[in-house]
Amino acid sequence: MSSPVPPHPAAAAPPPPYEIKIVSHSNLFYWWPVWAVGIIIAFLTSLSGHRMAIVPKDTKAYRSAKVEAKEGDKSVTIPDRDVLVTPKAGELPPTGKLDQAAEDPHYHIATSKSYGVLYAVVLLLVITITNVPLRGLWSVVVIVLVITLSIIFALAEYQGRSWWDHIFEALNRLHIYINAAGYWVISLALLAIWLVTFIFFDPQIYMVFNPKQLRVRQEIGGGEAAYDTTGMVIQKQRNDLFRHWVLGLGSGDLIVNTSGATSHHFDMPNVLFVGYKLRQIEDMLREVQLTS
Repeated sequence: MSSPVPPHPAAAAPPPPYEIKIVSHSNLFYWWPVWAVGIIIAFLTSLSGHRMAIVPKDTKAYRSAKVEAKEGDKSVTIPDRDVLVTPKAGELPPTGKLDQAAEDPHYHIATSKSYGVLYAVVLLLVITITNVPLRGLWSVVVIVLVITLSIIFALAEYQGRSWWDHIFEALNRLHIYINAAGYWVISLALLAIWLVTFIFFDPQIYMVFNPKQLRVRQEIGGGEAAYDTTGMVIQKQRNDLFRHWVLGLGSGDLIVNTSGATSHHFDMPNVLFVGYKLRQIEDMLREVQLTS
């Protein structure tokens, strides 16, 4: 008779990582909605099938007109077309060159004015959020203020209509148009700068934790300083609702205070996954205390 198989021992929990690197990112990280929205709008504008015509002042638009034009030595008549008529000849690109044929419109443009308005709103919001920190109670104050103003604008009336009706009517008259090349150039250039900063420059400012030591570099090209982890106090700050949660996707600031006669204070702003990183550091330091 075969002997019974002993029960398999419970798998031990994996040890915490020996080193944990914390990278402080620049505020440019929060600009990802600008290039992301810009690339989406650029793609939609390129597929729209419409072109932008560059015409001088006092150009007139006519519907269902009959056009008589010259193509080389031939005269052609084109009936029933919508046309744009310039004040005088030679004002279509290339301007002032009557011996050359006028260029056909070829700049990609979308007919919807909402694309330009959306892009402008995203750009202005990102500029405001990344430059006006609203921490803690200020985030709540701003949200309450926005809700309160929304209710007031809905209840208040002017000329028999609510303030919101007048605001939406004014916004409906707002036309912002950018051609596809404009969206592509701005968005791709910003994406390239964002990637270079995120991949190459941001990792130059960091903290590296190991069970016995903390190594810190606070500026690009600067030296690295080492500190003992004994008695170290680590905190996270993630109280800016708009910057940390909306744009930062759960990022936050890490604050470290060393102990000893020459204690030091370090602020590491814009740390991605700061909660997960802090738990890793705490587990590692706790493991050191248990084994020492």
